[in-house]
Amino acid sequence: MTGPSLAAAGTAVGPLAEVVLAGDVARPYRLTVPDLLAWPQRQADVAFECATSGVQRHRFTGPLLHDVLADAGPVFDPARRKDRLRFLIAVRGADGHHALLSWAEIDPDFGQAPVLLAATVDGTPLDRAGPQLVLPQDRCGARHISAIDTIRVDGGYRAWT
Repeated sequence: MTGPSLAAAGTAVGPLAEVVLAGDVARPYRLTVPDLLAWPQRQADVAFECATSGVQRHRFTGPLLHDVLADAGPVFDPARRKDRLRFLIAVRGADGHHALLSWAEIDPDFGQAPVLLAATVDGTPLDRAGPQLVLPQDRCGARHISAIDTIRVDGGYRAWT
């Protein structure tokens, strides 16, 4: 991941990239980077320690992943406050790179990690490349996903018997 390639990714000519938001949600939908601008925007200045290219610094702007997913209505059991703790979030980029997070990581009542769905990087819109998953708290950028094409919420992990 380098500055010029991250920024250049958003300027390609073509249709707007779409992200499929699916899984155990009441309102699955598709969204684009312009759609992400409807949520409150956060900014994160991030320095990733890359094994091959050293420290990479970037400024990302976009909504919190939690806000976007909460709007889709995860199907938590309302009778069980902690039911949401069994939910996982799988994020996939167009290049096949995957990352997995727990709902508890991003939930304001638990980890409250400021995970972003970045709509811009270093001031460059990502309209055509698609949003990026940004975990500012990660020292290395291994869970950074560029050109997100799918986000899946999965609560299929029932109680052990």
